[in-house]
Amino acid sequence: MLSTIAAAAGLFVATNIDDIVVLTVLFAVAARGTSRLRGWQIVAGQYLGLVTLIAVSFLAALGLTIVPDEWVGLLGLIPLAIGVLALVRTLRGNDDDDEAESALKAVGLLGVAGITIANGGDNIAIYTPVFRTMSTTDALVTIVVFLVLLALWCLLARTIGTNEKVTEALEKVEHWLVPAVFIGLGVFILIESGTLAHIGSLL
Repeated sequence: MLSTIAAAAGLFVATNIDDIVVLTVLFAVAARGTSRLRGWQIVAGQYLGLVTLIAVSFLAALGLTIVPDEWVGLLGLIPLAIGVLALVRTLRGNDDDDEAESALKAVGLLGVAGITIANGGDNIAIYTPVFRTMSTTDALVTIVVFLVLLALWCLLARTIGTNEKVTEALEKVEHWLVPAVFIGLGVFILIESGTLAHIGSLL
């Protein structure tokens, strides 16, 4: 049991370490109250996204590949679109603080879930063989560990994102940081998943 818990914890940290950056930015923006994004939406969206990734991994472990791996990368278009929208608003607003600060107002619970799934889309390839070789009990333990650690992940990101020094620093660079983080994440997902290469081969 302890070895399963330790392995599950290690797997979660290894596959979600990059999520801390995105979560911190989301919590920092939500804490300022200048967008429609709320803390509970971030947490609920994260859980919805993780549960979806686990469910898809389970189906894949059973041999039910619903979506080809190269097309999973298309989810990268979600953060990419959010980043581009934020960038356009920033460029249009320039000195208009309200316009720039509302860059994430379109991101609600489902938006956060979409970002979580997109950012963790490659995790499916890792989780699938793990679940395939596990007993039902070990799989359930692993899922519980994932869910508990996600709460700690959100707490950590919220602690960092709502820190006074962090929010003060964010005020100075938010107009450009938010677009940069999401555009970078979207492009990274599209490249790492092989989706761009696959689309290129079809053209």
